[in-house]
Amino acid sequence: MRLIDDPYDEPNYSTLDVATHGPTPRPDWVITALDAVDTDLGVLKTGKEADVHLVRRALPDTEGVLLAAKRYRSSQHRMFHRDAGYTEGRRVRRSRETRAMARRTEFGRDLLAGQWSGAEFEALGHLWQLGAPVPYPVQLHGTELLLEFLGGPDGTAAPRLAQLRPAPDELADLFEPCVDAMHLLARAGFAHGDLSPYNLLVDDGRVVMIDLPQVVDLAANPQGLAFLERDCTNICTWFRRRGLLTVEFEHLLGDLMAEAVAGW
Repeated sequence: MRLIDDPYDEPNYSTLDVATHGPTPRPDWVITALDAVDTDLGVLKTGKEADVHLVRRALPDTEGVLLAAKRYRSSQHRMFHRDAGYTEGRRVRRSRETRAMARRTEFGRDLLAGQWSGAEFEALGHLWQLGAPVPYPVQLHGTELLLEFLGGPDGTAAPRLAQLRPAPDELADLFEPCVDAMHLLARAGFAHGDLSPYNLLVDDGRVVMIDLPQVVDLAANPQGLAFLERDCTNICTWFRRRGLLTVEFEHLLGDLMAEAVAGW
C-alpha cells in the first residue's frame, strides 16, 4: 500500500452531489460539503472483480477522513466468478438484459457490475440501519462504493480475522460477535453468502463483516439455507481448528435456521 502522504492520483472534487447517498442519520464523521476534495492514496486490496483504494475526503486546509473506495472493474478487465446461485431471486426487468448477463457479453458484464455494486450498497445500508457490524456505506456512484475505512489514521487497514493468531483465551471473545452477527442477519432474513475469516475484519477489537455483494435473501433464494449452513460451517471450523472446543455447530445452525424461518 502507498504511504498516506504519497497520493496515487490527482485530487478531484467529491462526487457526493451526483451519487446515491448512504442511510440517515449519517455518522458525524461523514463529510457532505460539495466543495470537499477526494484524493486517491493507493490500493488497499486487489481482487478478481473489484479493487479497493484508500481515499481521503477533505475540505481545504483540513485533515478530512479516510474512506475505502471499492471499484468494480470494467468489462474488459473483470473476471466474475460469482456462482449464479447467489443471484437466484434477483430479477431485472428486460429479458435482453437477463440473456446478456447469462452469456457474459461485454454489455452483460457491465450490467453484472452494476448489479453487484448496487446489491452490496443496498445490503450494507439496510444492515447498518439494523445495527449489524458492517462498514457505513457513504455513497454509490456508478460501480464505485465509498465506504467507511476500517483501520488506523495512518492508512493501515484493520487485519482480517484469518491473519490473526489469537491466544486460546481470546478465541471466545472473537467467536461471540461472529455468532451475534450471523444471528442478526438471520433474523433479518439474510445470509452473508460468503462468510469466512477472510471477510471479517478486526478493527480495534471489533469484528466487522465486509464484502457483501453476494448477500442472500433466505426467503427468495431456494439455496438460501445452504448458503447459511456454509457460512456457519466456515466460521465454526476456523475457531474449532484453533482450539475453541466449545463451538457447537449443529446447535448454532439450528438456531440460525429457526430464526430465519420464523421471519418468513
